[in-house]
This record gives sequence, structure tokens and C-alpha cells, in this order.
Amino acid sequence: MADIAALKSRVDAAVASDTDHLIGISRQIHGRPELAFEERHAHDLLTGALEDAGFQVERSAFGLDTAFAARVGSGDGPLVAILCEYDALPGIGHACGHNVIAAAGLGAGLAAARFAEELGGSLVVLGTPAEEGGGGKVMMAERGAFEGVDAALMIHPAGLDLARFGAIAIQQVAVTYRGHAAHAAAAPHLGRNALDAAVLGYVNVAALRQHILPTERIHGIFTDGGRAPNVVPESASTFWYVRSPTVAGLAALKERVMAALEAGATATGCTVEHEWQHPAYADMVDNDVLVDLYRQNVERTGRTLVEPDDQIKVVGSTDMGNVSHLVPSIHPTIAVSPPNVPIHTTDFERFAGGSEGDRAVIDGARTLAGMVVDLWVDRSLLTAVKEDFAAARAAGRASGRASVLTGS
Repeated sequence: MADIAALKSRVDAAVASDTDHLIGISRQIHGRPELAFEERHAHDLLTGALEDAGFQVERSAFGLDTAFAARVGSGDGPLVAILCEYDALPGIGHACGHNVIAAAGLGAGLAAARFAEELGGSLVVLGTPAEEGGGGKVMMAERGAFEGVDAALMIHPAGLDLARFGAIAIQQVAVTYRGHAAHAAAAPHLGRNALDAAVLGYVNVAALRQHILPTERIHGIFTDGGRAPNVVPESASTFWYVRSPTVAGLAALKERVMAALEAGATATGCTVEHEWQHPAYADMVDNDVLVDLYRQNVERTGRTLVEPDDQIKVVGSTDMGNVSHLVPSIHPTIAVSPPNVPIHTTDFERFAGGSEGDRAVIDGARTLAGMVVDLWVDRSLLTAVKEDFAAARAAGRASGRASVLTGS
């Protein structure tokens, strides 16, 4: 077996040689935030860097303008996928730190590629647009992006170095109530108030929150409440996120939420329509063998990885969850801010574009590249990875499908 310590030193040297380039790309993406499916600048920056390094790059891959697939290596060793995200949030830019994910993934790919021929491995760097609600990874998976992939790796910035991101299943639903317009002073008795229906539906969901699991979440907003106070609203709309720790739990919770929302229409003599938004995001099924491998490699950078618990955790939803139902995957977090700074805030956006974000890019690249080398050198690791994934499938935690939930 190859001298793994010597290989890791060479990996670190490779990342170090790209430091200025990687930090420059991270800061360029951060300084020019682009929303879901509009990430053309980031797409071109990343694909250009990969092409310059000798990767075979498919731009606008899998039918998505801002997705890409960059491949290197043709050996019989494991095919490892490194995933890059690079979309931003409306109004608050890279407050989720996707610039760090993109640059760290790029750095890992560039470093690992230097060893592909020597170690007989294969690598694909996947550019995955629209994580913030668009489900780019799900669309890519449905179109074959993960066929033949043995392990899928990525990191996500946060305020803590955590082994696992608490990614729970989510689906969004748009709800429209319809009634009858009438003059609110002259003939209110002729109206059927759609806004009242929406308000009652909202109140019903608020009551439902007392009787769901502590780990489940329902949150919604009003998107249309009528046109003028002196006209009985003939239509009103709300928009909801429904979350549960597992896909099965989400399916059951969706039925309860819709019963609460529909009751508002029944009480007011209105009708209600709903549309579940696709794709749904599945819960994250972390591969324990890959998590342990991540721990070993991230500790080489001086970071201490922590297992989340009731007091120390980051909770959210991601389309990486869907990928984890298909292939062995990880989604750990890497600290770019103090623990008390939550993601999706303007404070976190500043950290993601600052010196701590820069450090996370380099540490993340070293860590992921080291994992790729481990998997290429020690083929017994891949056996253990597959056994752990098979156990998750047998236990019902992984479905083997990209689209693990259908709308209703």
C-alpha cells in the first residue's frame, strides 16, 4: 500500500500552491451573488479553472444551464464525486456560505486530480445549482449525474465544526383560497371572505404545532390578502414549509397540515387549492464510515470535529439529502463564524466572505482531497462504505431514489 502520510503531505502542498487562486474564486463568487439557476458567473469561473487543470468538463450539464460535470481519471478505483454549490439567497447574498462550498470543492478536485493516474482512481466534480429551494441536485440525479458514483462528498459552512448537518425532510406548498367578492359596507352578506379562510387555516396550523413532534417544523406566510379593505377578498394565498426528520414522517405531517388548512375554507364557505412544490428535499443519511474518514482528515487541519447533540447542532434542509438516499454521502459543517452567528443572516454573510471563510476554503479542500486519496489507496474502505449504506437501506433510512417523496 502507498505511503498514505507522504501522499497527504503532497495533497496539502498541492492545495497550498493553489491558495491564492482558490481564495480569489471564493471572494469573486461571494462578491457577485447569483440566485438559483442564474449562477452563470460562478459556473464559468469554476468550469474555467477545471478546464485549465485538464479536467474533461461538460458545461450546462444534465439539461441545466448552470450545472457542470468535470471528470478526471480512468482507473478501476472508486469513482468519487465532490459537490460544489454556488447559489445565493435573495437580499442577503451568500449568507449560507456557498462561495466556500464552491471554492473548497474546486480546491479538493484540483488537488486530488494530481494523484488520479498514480492511484488508479476516478473523480467527478459536480456543479450543483439551486440548492436554496430549486433542487438542482435532485434534477441532476434524476438525469443520471450519480450513476456509478461510489461516494459523494461536500462540506457546508456554519458556526461549528460538526460531523453531521441536521438536514431534515422538507416540502413546500402554495395554498390559494377562493371566495366571492362583495362590497364590504353595502352588501357584506353576499361575500365569501377568502382572507378569513386563509386566516383560519393559519390559526389551525398554529394549533396543530402543539401536537407535532418537537423535531418537526411548520412555518408559513401570507402572500396575498386582498386588494382593498372595502372589498370582501375573493382570493387569498399562503405559502408554507413543512419539515419532518424523515421522509415517512413528512408524508404523514403533510396530511395533517392540509386538513388544518382546508378547514379554514370549510368554515367560511370558500374553496381551497394547493400545490406541493417539487422537488421535495429528503432527510440526510450520513455514511458513518465516510464521517469517520472526514474526522481523520479534518483533524489534520487543526480542527476538532464535534458530534451534534441537543445543545450543539445546525438544523435545516438540503437537496444533498436526496443524494444521500442514492449513494453513500456526507454533509459535515466547517466553521467560518463564531457559534452564536446563525447561517442565513447578514452577519454570517460577512464571515463567509472574510478571513475565516478563506481558511475554511483551504481546510475544506485539504480535507476532501485527503478523503479521496484515502478511498483510492485503501480499497477496503469502499467495501466498508458500501456495507454501511446497505445497512441504511435495509433499515429503511435510505430509499435508493432521488425523488423520495411525491406531492399530493
